[in-house]
Amino acid sequence: MKAAVVCANEDVRYMDYEEPSPGPGEVKVRVKASGICGSDIPRVLNHGVHFYPIVLGHEFAGDVVEVGEGVTKIKVGDHVSGAPLKPCMKCDDCQNGNFSLCKHYSFIGSREQGSNADYVVIPEQNAIVYDPSIPYEQAAMFEPATVALHGVYQNGYQGGQYVAILGGGTVGMFTMQWTKIFGSKKVVVFDISEARLELAKRLGADEVINTTEEDFMEKAMAVTGGKGYGYVFETAGQVPTMQMAFKLAANKAHVCFIGTPHETLSFTQDLWEQMNRKEFKLTGSWMSYSAPFPGKEWNLTAHYLATGQLKVDPEFIYKKMPMSQAQEAFQMFKTPGLVKGKLMLVNED
Repeated sequence: MKAAVVCANEDVRYMDYEEPSPGPGEVKVRVKASGICGSDIPRVLNHGVHFYPIVLGHEFAGDVVEVGEGVTKIKVGDHVSGAPLKPCMKCDDCQNGNFSLCKHYSFIGSREQGSNADYVVIPEQNAIVYDPSIPYEQAAMFEPATVALHGVYQNGYQGGQYVAILGGGTVGMFTMQWTKIFGSKKVVVFDISEARLELAKRLGADEVINTTEEDFMEKAMAVTGGKGYGYVFETAGQVPTMQMAFKLAANKAHVCFIGTPHETLSFTQDLWEQMNRKEFKLTGSWMSYSAPFPGKEWNLTAHYLATGQLKVDPEFIYKKMPMSQAQEAFQMFKTPGLVKGKLMLVNED
């Protein structure tokens, strides 16, 4: 088979590579679309892989072409999206259904060969069957949708309250949609980009607020009658939005940090004290799994994409490129701000 192989730092070669075969309990998938995740960029451009050579790719969709011994739930011809985590299933965290917290996991596309290839082999339980009406490029975006939904569950979400979404990226847009699906009173998306705010409105946000405006906090609080937001989701991983979450939270609110910070995060004493005075609950969210593995996050994503209630807007995907151009695709990330959205590698028939 052909694969986009990372042979050295900044060196991705489209080349002949050993074609995998499914073992017991595994299925072989003909990859149709494989998205480049933000975590893949330092793997290629900053010596971030576990070993060379390696085939990256963990956000993917395709068709099952072969099943291994003992496979009963997946059949040849099924359209599947792949859940990339391979938990050990033996540690205390796994035994309690907290698969995202497993310390002895493997991961498709980082710790073992991934989906930037003609074929990938995955465990049967990691294959999420979806309705063929969903395009491959959308099904390859199951993972960010499940990350958003996991955060919604982590935050103890219940409908009927005001919701603030901080960050209008892909995960933020999915988080907004999930809270709408589950019955929010009103969802407000905060961002610095007018284009992202327009996208949020198109996808169903009740209000949008540009945080570069001087009076944005007054506007934000006015939406809630001055009481603040019962649920706050930080999805950008930026210091200003993480601090903003404390200010927007209502008394007894639920605040969840889905975004991952990449610089030192600090709070003033007065800002931190808001957590005490408001008695809000602050939690984090990591990956997208629950029991039974891989979890309701994945099954509900398949369901709501098929019904059309959960939407993948065309703007989510910046560009589709042939798998053979993987090297050129990764080089695009060296230009700050060039890639706006998901860059999708596709295998042509």
